[in-house]
Amino acid sequence: MPDALYQRYLRALEIYQDHRAACSTCTNSRRCREGDRLWDAFTRSQDAYLERQRSQRGKPNSR
Repeated sequence: MPDALYQRYLRALEIYQDHRAACSTCTNSRRCREGDRLWDAFTRSQDAYLERQRSQRGKPNSR
């Protein structure tokens, strides 16, 4: 079964990338309001996933 937190973080990235491809305002150094919101959602999801990975590191049977 896929990890739900990991899937959520990848989906947030996909949504941001789709927006970025269609948005004429967003660039590498600047984002529109919607792009900024989507990027923030992605980074929060990624941070949560990575924090959980760090907290599980070294624990036996942490899957």
